[in-house]
This record gives sequence, C-alpha cells and structure tokens, in this order.
Amino acid sequence: MSQEIYIIDKSNKLKEIISNLFKKEKEFKLKSVDTDKIDDMLKNIPSLIVINEDEIDENIIEVCKKIRLNEDNSITPIIVVSSNKEKAHRVEVLKECVEHYIKAPIDNEYLYFTIKNLIRLLDTNRRVSPLTGLPGNVQIQAEMKKRLLNKEDFVMLYLDLDNFKAYNDVYGFLNGDEIIKFTARVILDNITKLSTSGNTFVGHIGGDDFVAIVSEEDDYEAICQNIIAEFDKGVLKYFNEEDIEKGYLEVPNRKCILEQFPLTSISIGVVVAHKGRFSNVLEIGEIGAQVKHLAKTTMGSAYSIDRRNSKSCLIEK
Repeated sequence: MSQEIYIIDKSNKLKEIISNLFKKEKEFKLKSVDTDKIDDMLKNIPSLIVINEDEIDENIIEVCKKIRLNEDNSITPIIVVSSNKEKAHRVEVLKECVEHYIKAPIDNEYLYFTIKNLIRLLDTNRRVSPLTGLPGNVQIQAEMKKRLLNKEDFVMLYLDLDNFKAYNDVYGFLNGDEIIKFTARVILDNITKLSTSGNTFVGHIGGDDFVAIVSEEDDYEAICQNIIAEFDKGVLKYFNEEDIEKGYLEVPNRKCILEQFPLTSISIGVVVAHKGRFSNVLEIGEIGAQVKHLAKTTMGSAYSIDRRNSKSCLIEK
C-alpha cells in the first residue's frame, strides 16, 4: 500500500533527507507542499505531514491548527522539525495535537524510525471504525482469541438493527449514520455502566453490526434489557412524528408497490462461552448468527441466549 508523506519545506532540504532515508522503500511517496497550497494537500489525506518550521513564513501554530481543523485529517500524524529549542515553544506546538517535535539538527536514524512507527500506528488506527471510534474486525478477533487462549468463561453479545435498510431508504444514509453512532453509544454506555467485572470489550463489525464481550459473572441479561430499553426510547428522535404515529415506514419495492416496515429495532444474540466449549472464534460466530436470527423472529427489539455446554442444550428467547 502506498504511503504518501507530504513535506512542507520551502528549501526542499528536508525532502532530500527523507528521500535518502526511504530510497529503498518504494511504498513511501514524498511530495513537497507550499504553505499556500495546504488546502489542496488536505484533500488528498496523506499518510503523514512533516513541517520544517525553519523554512516556512507562516506561524507554525496556525499551520498546525489549519490541518487539525480539517475533519478528514483529524488522525493524520504531524511531525514538526525545528531549531527552536525553547520548551515553552515545543509545548505550544504539541498542544495542537502534533505527534512529534524533532529538534534540528536532525538525527536521521531517529527521524527514520519516528516516521516508520507513526505510519504503523496510523494503519492500526484505520482498522478502527471511523464512524463510531470502536475497534473493528481485527481487534474483535484478537480479543476473542485472547479469551479462548486464556481459557476464560465469557459471554458474547452479537447486536444488529432490524429494518435498518428501510430506514436508510426513507431518511437517507447520513441520518442512518446518526442511528449507527447512537447505537454504539447505547451499547458502550450500558456495557461500561452495568459490568461489575470491568472485563469488557465493545467492537463495531461494520454497518449496523456490533459485538460486545462481558464476563460470565456480569448480569448480561440485565445488560441486554437495558440496551433494548434505552435504544427503543432514544431511537424515536430519528423519526418524524408521522412515522412514529403510524408505527411503520412505507418503502416502494422494485415493482413500485409500497411495503410496510416496522420502525428500527435492535436484536441481540447472546452466546455463553463456557471454558473449553469452543476451540476457535469461527465456532462462536456460527452460534452467534443462529441465536441472533432467533431474536429477530420476535417483532421489535429482543434478545436470545444460548447457554449450551457439554451437559445441556438451552436456547432462550
């Protein structure tokens, strides 16, 4: 994957140094940018921005503020290289969410590994859902594997929204994104508030699919009940009064015939992962899909629990 590094430096000295450091690593693409072209640079969302304070006319604080105020570059790392060694100045620059302040003259080896590590961290951060800020699939699978390897008793909650496509068709994807963010907050708040063990995890698989992991000692039924109660109450603010009064949405199908869909609700499938019951995350996922499907057979928000172990078989709605 190509990594674009944008360098703000009128003299091009810094670009020459970095070019030499990465001359054998073809995935790194360097580009010089003038301070009056920052707006154009930000449209491209570079992997990293390096600023040589000694070689710009503008105030470094204002330049960094401008970058950070751009929503698309809120997580783009910034390195400032400067001969100004005053601590107060360094702190003021770092206050603008600059990741590194490197004093000139440059230690080339230090600069090289700083750039490499920042881009590695950015790659990791991009695995996090940009919409909800929750960990994505890579972290979800790692968390499940960790608990399996440690032979923990834990409980998986698989959550998704019902009739969400109908909502997007009527209200649009931007409003749909707001419901996704609302759902993430409801799940995270209730998991955090109601867990007594503190050994919890919440992830965003993608779209309207979420997972949560709690300890078996937590009251996971109460967690499900509270998530449903808070979701059902709060989701209504994303609908207009007419649809709330009707209790359903009308969406034309491919034949232009109006179909009725209930208002968006949430379904939760719960899998109790007793120690030794599962050998890998795929097995848990298969059971999770089954039990969540069972929850979806109930009209409105609902949860189902799979408590099976080696001695019994019990799925509850």
